[in-house]
Amino acid sequence: MPYVYHRNAMFVIGLTGGIASGKSVVARRLTQHGAVHVDADKLAREVVEPGTPALAAIVDHFGTGILAANGSLNRPALGAIVFNNEDERLVLNSITHPAVWRRARELFTEAEAADSEAVIVYDVPLLVESSSNRPLKFDTVVVVHADEAVRHGRLVNLRHMSSDEATSRIRSQASDSARLAVADVVIDSNGSLTSTLEQVDELWTQVTSRP
Repeated sequence: MPYVYHRNAMFVIGLTGGIASGKSVVARRLTQHGAVHVDADKLAREVVEPGTPALAAIVDHFGTGILAANGSLNRPALGAIVFNNEDERLVLNSITHPAVWRRARELFTEAEAADSEAVIVYDVPLLVESSSNRPLKFDTVVVVHADEAVRHGRLVNLRHMSSDEATSRIRSQASDSARLAVADVVIDSNGSLTSTLEQVDELWTQVTSRP
């Protein structure tokens, strides 16, 4: 593996993968081993709660029409604006992505204060898409990969999406080649659950046995 381990220091794993790739399975296994899990999707909701600077900036640009009656973000209303408008989507990302990264760094600092050798799994579905706004270099980037046909089947059979919806969701994300291009480690989740977990266990062994 091409990354460098450092004992007596926090170690941050950037974890990503396409929809239905098995990323959540990998994150859960690493957490079971003792890693600190920081979920970018949860942070994305947290940073736009009522009273936050990010929500104020969103309202300033998009107007009060994107607010629900209780003052929270009306996600469907905002989504209707940005889904087919690349310029507006980029504006939204320029507000939310830096806010998410700032909150993530706060959590990393807290974890390091509690354990100077903490292993943190930063779970980022849009790691490739948000890379230009990332003020952080990971110690290693782990990409969970399954072929598009496999992920399509999981979305249809396990999440009960239509075939067209599954294809749309997959194609709306970064390509497999773009994700694999940033990977230090690839977890191949095309096979069985046992095979995927064995690869995660090997990753954990290497991370925690670093010199």
